[in-house]
Parts: sequence; C-alpha cells; structure tokens
Amino acid sequence: MISQQIAVELKLKESQVGNVVELLDAGNTIPFIARYRKEMTGELDENVIRDIQDRLNYLRNLAQRKEEVLRIIEEQGKLTPELAEAIQKAKILQEVEDLYRPYKQKRRTRASVAKEKGLEPLAQLMAAQEVIQGRPEDYAKEYINPELGVNDEAEALAGAKDIIAEQISDEAEFRKYIRELTLREGLLVAKGGKPGEVTPYEMYYDYSEPVGKIPPHRILAINRGEKEEVLSVKIEAPVDKILSYLKGKVITNPKSIFSGQLEMAIEDAYKRLIAPSIEREVRNELTEKGETQAITVFGTNLKNLLLQPPVKGKTVLGIDPGYRTGCKLAVVDDTGKLKDVGVIYPHQPQKKWNEAKETIKKLVGVHKTDIIAIGNGTASRETEALVVELIKELESEIFYIIVSEAGASVYSASKVAGEEFPQYDLSLRSAISIARRLQDPLAELVKIEPKSIGVGQYQHDVNPKQLDETLGGVVESAVNSVGVDLNTASPSLLQYVAGIKPAVAKSIVAFREEKGKFKKRSELKKVPRLGEQTFIQCAGFLRIPDGDNPIEITPVHPESYDVAEAILAKVGYKKGDLKTDKLPAIREALGKLNLSQVAEELQAGLPTVKDIVAALQKPGRDPREDLPKPLLRSDITSLENLKEGMVLEGTVRNVVDFGAFVDIGVKQDGLVHISQITDRYIKHPMEVLAVGDIVKVKVVSVDLQRERIGLSMKI
Repeated sequence: MISQQIAVELKLKESQVGNVVELLDAGNTIPFIARYRKEMTGELDENVIRDIQDRLNYLRNLAQRKEEVLRIIEEQGKLTPELAEAIQKAKILQEVEDLYRPYKQKRRTRASVAKEKGLEPLAQLMAAQEVIQGRPEDYAKEYINPELGVNDEAEALAGAKDIIAEQISDEAEFRKYIRELTLREGLLVAKGGKPGEVTPYEMYYDYSEPVGKIPPHRILAINRGEKEEVLSVKIEAPVDKILSYLKGKVITNPKSIFSGQLEMAIEDAYKRLIAPSIEREVRNELTEKGETQAITVFGTNLKNLLLQPPVKGKTVLGIDPGYRTGCKLAVVDDTGKLKDVGVIYPHQPQKKWNEAKETIKKLVGVHKTDIIAIGNGTASRETEALVVELIKELESEIFYIIVSEAGASVYSASKVAGEEFPQYDLSLRSAISIARRLQDPLAELVKIEPKSIGVGQYQHDVNPKQLDETLGGVVESAVNSVGVDLNTASPSLLQYVAGIKPAVAKSIVAFREEKGKFKKRSELKKVPRLGEQTFIQCAGFLRIPDGDNPIEITPVHPESYDVAEAILAKVGYKKGDLKTDKLPAIREALGKLNLSQVAEELQAGLPTVKDIVAALQKPGRDPREDLPKPLLRSDITSLENLKEGMVLEGTVRNVVDFGAFVDIGVKQDGLVHISQITDRYIKHPMEVLAVGDIVKVKVVSVDLQRERIGLSMKI
C-alpha cells in the first residue's frame, strides 16, 4: 500500500519502489543501493532513493499516528465507522490531527466551564435551530443557577455560545477550508523599525506579500527579524470570506430565533479560536517551506564545494591571516604532510611588513612551494597585497589563491585536529587546514561539521536535526561518488563511506597502523567490529592503488570480480594488464564490445556490465578531474580600483535563492542577482551556476560605503 502510494507520488513503477523499500529495510545504505543494485531499482539515482526513504518514513509515521488516534477515540467509545474511514483516508498528518481535535484531552476551556454549569442542553437547542418563535432569553431562563455561576439569561446564552464556538472550531472540514483559503488568499504582513534605523530588515519595515507567493528566503529573513524583535509579523486572512463560509455552513435555518446568537458564536469561534491556531499553522508551513529550500540550497552548494577538483602534486603554503595575533603559516608537501610552520606580523599594530616577506620567501625557497593559499577571513586582502608584492620579487613562478576558511576555526578546536596536531596551537592548525583544503577539499572538509562550512543561506535559522541529516547525506554521497584510498584515508573520511560507522573507521586506521597497508579489500574482514554486512556495503567505495588486485583501484564491487575478469578475457586481457602500458588498447577494445550481448552471455545485469566496463576503461579515475580547476592569481584588484563596465574572471563562492556571490579578487564577493545571470527566464540560480564555477562577470555597480559590488553575467 505504501509502496503503491509513493510510486504514484514520485511517478515511478511500484516494483522499483517496492525493491528500494525492501533494500532499505534490509539495512542497505543509499550509496550502495544506487551504485550496486541498479537491476533491482531500475537505475534510480541517489536523490530519488532518498526521496523514497523520506516519503517512506513520513507515511509510516502517519500510519502509526492513525492507529494511535483510532485507539484513543475507540477507548472513549466515540469511534463511528464514518470517522474511522475519514481517519484511514487522511493523506497528511494535519488531516488526522484535525479529525482527532474534538476528542483530544483539552485543558480547561470556556466551553468546558460552560458544560460544568449545565449549559450543554441549551447549546444543543440553539445549534438545532428548530425554534422559530419567542426570544432566546425565554429559553435561557431555565438554565439560571447561581450556585453553578449562571446568574442571568445573558450568562446562560454566553456559556452556550462558548460551547458552540468550540464545536465550530473543532470541525475538521471548516479548519481545512480556512487553512487552504488563508494559504491561497492571505497576506503576510511585517511592520517594524524606527525612522532612520538601519538594519538588515529595512525592506520589511512596511511590507506585505501574498502568503502563496512569498519566496522561501524572505520567509526566513522575516522570521529572523521577528526573532530579533525588529519586526512584528502577522497573517491577514480574508476574514469576510471566511465568516461568510462559516455562516453558510452553520446557520441552516435563518428563521430560528437563535440565528443571531449563532452568528456571534461563529465570529467568536473564528477570531478567538480558529484564527490564532490557523495563523500558527500557516506560519509553520511557511517556515517549513523556507527551511526545506534553505537546506536544499545548502546541500547542493556543499556537494559542489566538496567535489571541487583537488590540486594534486603541489606543495602549498597556507596562510591564516590576522592582525594583532599575526598571520599563521603552514607548508604542506604534495602528499599533504606538514613540513613547516611559522607566524608573521605584517599588519597593525606590529607592521613588520618586510620581515614578513622575508619569512615567506625563505619558506617558499626551502620547500619549493608552488601555490600560496590565503584564508578569506580577517586581514585576508591586506595579506593578499603582501603576497602579490612578494610574487613580483620572486624569480620562480608561483601563484596564490584565496581559499574559503569557513569552518577552519571549528576544525582547529576540534578533537580531530587535536589528535592530528597535538603539538600545535589552534591557529596554526587553521593554516594547515587552509593549505590542505586546496589540495583535496573533500578529504579536509569532511573533518568539519558540515553546517560550519558556510555555503548556505539562513542555515542558523533552520531545523538543526533536519539540516544535520541532509548535510550528512550530502557528504556521504560526495565521498562515495569519489571513492576513498583505503591506505591513506583519515577516520573522518572513512566514517562517511557507505556502511562504516565512526568507531569502525577508527578501527580500520588502528588496524592499518598496526599491520601495515591493506593489500586487498578482503583484509578488511579482519578489522575488529567490521562484519560481513559492513564489508558488502563499503568494499566497492574503497580503493587500493598499489594492492595485489588491480581491479581494486576501480569501483567494481567484490561480488562482480568474476564478471570483470570475464569481460577482460573477452577482449584478450587479464586484470594485471590494467596497470601496464596496455591500458589504451584495453580501453579501445572494451569500447567495441556489444554490452547487451556480453550481459546476456555472462548472465549479468546490463547496468552492472556498463558500470564495470566504464570502471575498467579508467582505473583510478577521480570524477573531480573533469571539473574546472581553481582560479589561481598572481595580481590583485582593489575595491577602489573597480569601475562599472570592467569584465573580470571570478569563482562562484555561494549560490542562494536570489543570486550568486562571486569572488573577483577584491575584499568583498560581488553579487550576481538572479536577473543578471542569463537572458532566459530561470526559476533558481542553481539552474545555471554551482559553487566553484569559474565565470566571467561585468561590474555593474560599486558601493564603497557599504562595500557592495553588483555584477552581471550578461556580457
């Protein structure tokens, strides 16, 4: 039933969804299912499998809640066949809660007090609307009872109206209509700010926008302004339309003497009970929409950042810039091994400019440094000026690059950094991280809590649990799509490999340190706490470049080694030939195979055969190598030197709902607004841009006072 529903929602075959659910329930990881169970899933990618998992969890929680609600109402003896059917048919949790509302244990309300005063029969009489003669007060007289606190007719009628108002408020059908109408026709209204007060929320000081049209990033901005007590926010619903609807539903006999009382009860029900509740629900729904979009944007940016191409075979000098405490230096060789550290004080208050240059020159000369990586935080641009001046004085060719240092301080204070470099100060660890994240962004950035990497929008305003889960999935996906060298990977990197938990990652490294390098994947089975199921999940994502089996430098899974060797045999080669100069010939021969025929002959699935052939054609391939390389610089442009119309090359640092921030080599990243990205209509900047893209941009505005740069890609 659930598989069928998900298949309809996601426009998939029921068999695909059913197989994915079965694989997930058996404890398989998403990267493993996506890569090695393509025949079962019909080649669904990771994103679709994650969507299936999300819907599966939601629908199972929904089913569980339905059972709970049915049980509670049954225990009260109030469960009718019609109500049971309505609950079972509910598609979303909100519908179940609406149907359950009248039976929910309530705290003491005005209606419950009125019932205690014996006014329920009067409320029933009024709601029946059968009496058409006399005055309401004539019927209310019977319920006067000073001992119970009903002193006159007015108090009796007021109590009966309270009961009716609560009944109207509890009606699931009414709430659904009002919620949908408010979402469709309501306005979100924000007010705030004092005259002349400058805050990031100025555009929202006198602001309104239809609830159904407000973009997600604005929702989160308004929420933050409200939280900081700069803005007051409310939902303006189409009240007249709602009251007209309720009167049409509740007043079935306008001739009844109680119709006026019912009108008052309806207005009270809406304004006192329904409106505040629906406003909360609508605000929650908007916030959820904003959070979901923010998390999606953050996840996409994070994946693109993690998959930036590594700068291989280069010795890098990392600089963590600073003023008073100086700029920390760290040199790492082409394997990422730390070779040297130091501190310079070129900026205020010390201003030891020339001495700082000499220190860097010495490090560059001794270690034959190829690239200088400068962190983009405090004093970054002043340090860049120092490096540019230095480069002009050097005889050897050397480049520099500005590297995002987001999360470097989090890393340097972390347990991981303490274990890696216990002998060094926190700020020196930051410089090491800056150098290494240029060499291999993925291997270094996995050591940092994903939400500290800083490529999101409003990441501090979203549900932390949901953010952590999504970003964890993004890192897992990135790590497994690249693959991991089993003999060099840190525990931080290994713990994101499919099936490997943090404790097992540490066990693998401890085993490697004690026994020496792994020669084959099967040796993993000797690692304490790494069982057969974990081995099946992780093996294909681990590489052994100089091991006993050349197939293990590819993503071919151990369960398919026989198929891989049989495919090689078909073109007249052995696995040992993969590491020889025969590789170009192997590649050419494999390219001529009829894969459908091979799959049939070997009784293997066609998707698996395709993947194996692709892996054998490029053993040891790093998918990141196909991406544009980082933009290296040897000169500088200042904000003051920027002129409208200038065309520059830059690196996309962050993509958000309203545009993209591009590093063009000056103090501030410039903003390419969504309207300036392309001539064609796009819904989101991510349709065109990704973090790490190298783009040509034209300067369209420079605001020196606010340090804002407007850019355009329409050149």
